[in-house]
Amino acid sequence: MKLERRQDRAISDVFITEELDRRAPKETDSLQEKLALQDLAGRMADHPAEVLPRFVDLAMEMTGGVSAGLSLYEPDPGPGVFRWRYLRGRLAPFEHATTPRNSSPCGVTLDCNRPVLSSHPERVYDWISDAGIVVPEVLLVPLYLGGKEPLGTLWIVADKEGHFDSGHARVLTELAGFVGIALRMLDSERQLKAALEQQERLTSEMSHRVKNLFALTAGIVRVSEKAAKTPAEMSKMVSGRLDALAEADALVRRSFANKAQAEMVDLAELVAKIMRPHAPPDTRSHFVVEGPPILLGQRATNGLALVLHELATNAAKHGALKSQEGVVALSWRAEREQLVLCWLERGGPKIARPPESSGFGTRLSQSTIISQFEGELSYGWKPDGLIVSMKIPVVALSK
Repeated sequence: MKLERRQDRAISDVFITEELDRRAPKETDSLQEKLALQDLAGRMADHPAEVLPRFVDLAMEMTGGVSAGLSLYEPDPGPGVFRWRYLRGRLAPFEHATTPRNSSPCGVTLDCNRPVLSSHPERVYDWISDAGIVVPEVLLVPLYLGGKEPLGTLWIVADKEGHFDSGHARVLTELAGFVGIALRMLDSERQLKAALEQQERLTSEMSHRVKNLFALTAGIVRVSEKAAKTPAEMSKMVSGRLDALAEADALVRRSFANKAQAEMVDLAELVAKIMRPHAPPDTRSHFVVEGPPILLGQRATNGLALVLHELATNAAKHGALKSQEGVVALSWRAEREQLVLCWLERGGPKIARPPESSGFGTRLSQSTIISQFEGELSYGWKPDGLIVSMKIPVVALSK
């Protein structure tokens, strides 16, 4: 208990925010403040990536500090850390260093949600003294995205005690508020752009899918016609296969419905529904499927349905499913926080060489696995059949 009280006293000794109100602000340079805001506004419009580093430069210029930087908050894994970015001056060599969220002046600043002044914080925080850093005085200002989401803190270090005053705190708070609004606007713009790109991709995918559905339906009719002995038997075959095709397509189109999160789907169930329209009319299976139970969220279900449907459609048009003797082996396993899937075709037409260009289906698969899931996708065009390898982070499967 005595040790805790000593630590509390030590912390209260290094945080001297009340001194800001006691120190008379230096003469205000209104023109410099106006030009600083214009500078940030111009960069936000023309070069948005330069807003944060320029913010740090302006902070040093307007306060006369010897070093400055941003401690950007990374909440995961909790309670999170601060990562030092855009460092200027004496502490520039510590770029990308991290400090603990709950044991740093930056954490105190976010907790207080106002400017904080500290004198020699190395007396309390061992990670500062262990790095050989001496901080006579540091002014910290919270930085929020649009005033809501914590981005981190701006900090400026002075080379002597008594340097910062309430005027410095006011100017930096105004700049921080402007930057937070600017970053919120940029974030909204990025989200809107991503949504428009997603909509365009979905529109193209649906157009492509309708064409595939017509082609696949025609193929189902032809195959069923050869195998059926009577019109009634053919009708039953066609109806059943079209029903299976509709189930698979419903999984693909589920992302278009504005509904609540769907229940988790087992990967084996998804594979079965996607493959049913491509099964032959006889009792012989063209598919060998093997893998442990893997649960998929709605987004993962939709994405994998797209990819598997493209692979199956391609195999029916050009690969193993085009031949009565063809076989597709699909296997998956969990390995090092990743789902590893392998699509292996055998018994189809011989492959003389890889295709000269990528079709829409290949591009869609790459967009889904690589861009959407941040995974890996590779094709192996072997003479006796196509091999496709996919790796997807396990964390992406539950979404």
